Amino acid sequence: MVQPHDLPLNAADGGGEPYPKTLPEVREDPGEALSDLGEATAGEVLADYLHRQATGFLRGLRLHEESAGSAESAAVAAEAVRTMRRCARRVGAALRVYRSLTEAARADQLGSELAWLSGVLGRERAYEVRLERLLGALHRLSSAPAGAAVADGSAVGSAAGPAAGSATTGPPAQRGSSSSGGGLGIGAARAGALLERQLTLARTRAHSAALQTLGSARFHAVADAVAVLASEAPLAGEAAARPAVHVLPPLAELAHRRAAEAVDALPLTRARQSYNGEAFAHTLVVDGELDAAWNQVRLLVRLRRYAHEVLGACDPALTAASRALDRHRDAAEAASAASAAARTPRIAPATAYALGVLHADQRHEVEAARFSFGRLWRPAASAQQAQQAQQAQQAQQARPAGADQQVPGAGAAPVVSSTERGR
Repeated sequence: MVQPHDLPLNAADGGGEPYPKTLPEVREDPGEALSDLGEATAGEVLADYLHRQATGFLRGLRLHEESAGSAESAAVAAEAVRTMRRCARRVGAALRVYRSLTEAARADQLGSELAWLSGVLGRERAYEVRLERLLGALHRLSSAPAGAAVADGSAVGSAAGPAAGSATTGPPAQRGSSSSGGGLGIGAARAGALLERQLTLARTRAHSAALQTLGSARFHAVADAVAVLASEAPLAGEAAARPAVHVLPPLAELAHRRAAEAVDALPLTRARQSYNGEAFAHTLVVDGELDAAWNQVRLLVRLRRYAHEVLGACDPALTAASRALDRHRDAAEAASAASAAARTPRIAPATAYALGVLHADQRHEVEAARFSFGRLWRPAASAQQAQQAQQAQQAQQARPAGADQQVPGAGAAPVVSSTERGR
C-alpha cells in the first residue's frame, strides 16, 4: 500500500565532486566501527565529522549561487538546497548529541540557527512532494474498478465523512457525471484541481520565503559560522582530549535511550497488526491525535542515526525504520491537506466525497507506515553495548593459555573452556 517516495538521505563527504552520491564510509557492526577509532581523541573524531559536513554545506551554497535564477538550472539549484539541508541537519544533530565536548553557547546558537534554516528551506520541497503524493493517489483511486471503489467509498464514508463534509453512502450523483473512474467520477478531477491550486500557491510562497531567507543577513551570519566550523570546531573541555572510544559511545547511548523510550510510549502493539480495522477506525476518528508523538519519534530516531554516523557505524534496519517514519509523516500531512481542502466553502458534493475518500486512503497509508515501523524497529545494540562486548572479548583473549585447564592432581571439578561453553 505504501509507495516508496523517500527524499535522498546521502550527505556530502568532503570529496572532490560537488554532490557526492554516497555517505562517508560506515559499517554495520558498531564494534568494528569503534575499533577503527584507534587512538584518536573524541575532539578529533567530532571535528573531522563537522568539517566534512560544513564543507558539504558550503559547496551546496556555492553551487546554488551559481545556478539560481535560471530555468535551465532549476533542478541543480533545488538539489543544492537539499544538500545544504542534509548537511545542516547532521551538523545540528552532532552539536546536540555531543554538546558536552563543545562550547555550549556557540554550539547551541549554531544548532538552533541551522534548525531554523533547514525548516525554511524544506517547505517548498515538502509541498511539492505532498502534491505529487495526493495527485498520484487520486489517479490510483479513480482508475480502480467502479465496484471496488464504490465499496471502498461506502466503507470509508462514515468514518471520513465528518472530515470531508460528504455523504456516507457513496458518491453523490451529479448531472453529467460519469460512473467510470472508480465511482469518483468528475469529483476526482475537481478535487485534484482544488489541491493543485492550493498546494501550488503554498509552494510558491515557500519558494519566495526561501529566496528571501537566502538573501537575509541572518542567513549570511549562519553561513559565516559554518565557514568557521569548516576549519575550526567549537571544542572545549577535558573530555574532548580523551580517547574517542571511551567518550563518544556513552553520549551516543543517550540518544539511543531517548529514542527507545519514545518508541516504548507508542501503541506499537496495535500498530504491529496487519489489516487492522480497529487501528484504521481509530486513526480516522481521532484523525492524527498521535501524529505528533510519532513525528517526535521520527526526529529522535534520526538523531540517533546521525549520532552513530559520527562513530562511523550504521544500522540498515534503523535506516529502514527511519524511512518508514518519513512515509508516516508524508502520509499524515497529505491526509491533513485533503481534509483542509474538503473544508473549502461552496465546493460540490462530489468533490467533497472524492476528498473524503482521499483522506481515508492517506490514513490507510499512515497505518501501513506504522505497521512497517513496528516490524522494523528493534532495540539494536547501542555503541556502548558494543564497546562493552569488545572489551569483554579483549579480556577473554588476554587470559593466560592455561587458565581454563585443570590443575593436575587437584580434586576440583574440570573447568570447561570458553569454546566448549559456547557450544
